[in-house]
Amino acid sequence: MSLTKTLSSVPLFTGLQSEQLERIARIAVDRPVDRGQMLFFERGEAEGFYIVAEGKVKIFRSAPDGREAVLHIYGVGESFGEVPMFMGGRFPASAAAVEKGKVIFLPRADLARLIREDATLAMNMLASLSGKLREFAGKIEALTLQEIPQRLSAYLLDLSEREGGADAVELDMAKGLLASFLGATRETLSRALSRMAEQSFIEVKGRTIRLLDRAGLEDLASGEVRL
Repeated sequence: MSLTKTLSSVPLFTGLQSEQLERIARIAVDRPVDRGQMLFFERGEAEGFYIVAEGKVKIFRSAPDGREAVLHIYGVGESFGEVPMFMGGRFPASAAAVEKGKVIFLPRADLARLIREDATLAMNMLASLSGKLREFAGKIEALTLQEIPQRLSAYLLDLSEREGGADAVELDMAKGLLASFLGATRETLSRALSRMAEQSFIEVKGRTIRLLDRAGLEDLASGEVRL
């Protein structure tokens, strides 16, 4: 797939004309990445932002004792790093490839020039940044106010929604990574899955989860019901 074609599928650039996409493609840099490869480190200077072209990327922070808190997982077509880039500051967390893939890097100086020349691109970027702020606000609320079964139920329902309302979903990340993403240990996640299966909310077969009681999961996710 051409770089312009890849950019056209990115929500950040929705509605842009082919000529605009071609200008962005001219400043973009394709970067193949291996599993575990670091893209940037916490407190590193934000000299641009990234788009996932293939694979997945995790945003995380590391504690002094080595524990890792995964803040977000980005998949194909999703962008990350825009906020610190536009603020001219440093990355508040680190980023690494979850699997072998490819990212597109857009340098800050070149992108700033394009934005000054194109109001449509500027509006798209503002909309994207607003969405990211809402997303992180929701993440903070979930980590501070919700219990693990509540977060897990919301995650499974969201995964099902992304797959067209499917009753059986495939976990899109390893259980260890999912545990970190949900702010739990692997053992706590396993216990939550077991309890939800015992109470017939779900059926677990490896990485495949069948949603047996969607209404019950919605009640768990909203906090109306607790395990």
